Amino acid sequence: MKLTKKSHACVRLEKDGRTLVIDPGGFSEQDAAAGADAMLVTHEHPDHFDEGRLRAALEANPAARIWTLKSVAQQIAAAFPGRVHTVGHGDTFTAAGFDVQVHGELHAVIHPDIPRITNVGYLIDGGRVFHPGDALTVPDLPVETLMLPVQAPWNKISEVIDYVREVKPQRAYDIHDALLTDLARPIYDRQIGALGGTDHQRLTPGASADV
Repeated sequence: MKLTKKSHACVRLEKDGRTLVIDPGGFSEQDAAAGADAMLVTHEHPDHFDEGRLRAALEANPAARIWTLKSVAQQIAAAFPGRVHTVGHGDTFTAAGFDVQVHGELHAVIHPDIPRITNVGYLIDGGRVFHPGDALTVPDLPVETLMLPVQAPWNKISEVIDYVREVKPQRAYDIHDALLTDLARPIYDRQIGALGGTDHQRLTPGASADV
């Protein structure tokens, strides 16, 4: 499986000539979802869900499909009948040849005064890749590659390190990093790498790895 990091929280996975895109939001490249056979969206925040990017991908490929939670599906499903599927915690499905399990229910707490929204994570091909969206969800299966939200209004680095320790992946790649300046990245690299207990790596947008 080829994993390509796009800007912020977006990831592209390629296998057997098919492409699965997760969270092509407003902080990712304009063409982040281009050529996708299937798309997964973790929640409705605009840095993860951009309707224009999804619409463009669905219009370009009549066979493309979306799997997402209700709050996102209801915004785009009417325009693409039968092509937008609503999922929730515990669901399993196959998207573009990838086996997907849904984990999690709520977005992490940003502040007690801000109501929590729904958020789901996606475990791909039995644990080869896990994308948690905006939550520190721990799946009930071993994870080989964890997409790690390193910097957000809802987390701090001690929580990120403890999350890596709890999931115990073989490797962790940074996501949710558009708000992290290049000046600060080495601090995160050193601390997560030294304390997380796993192989912590960072891909620049557009770079790929085999997982």
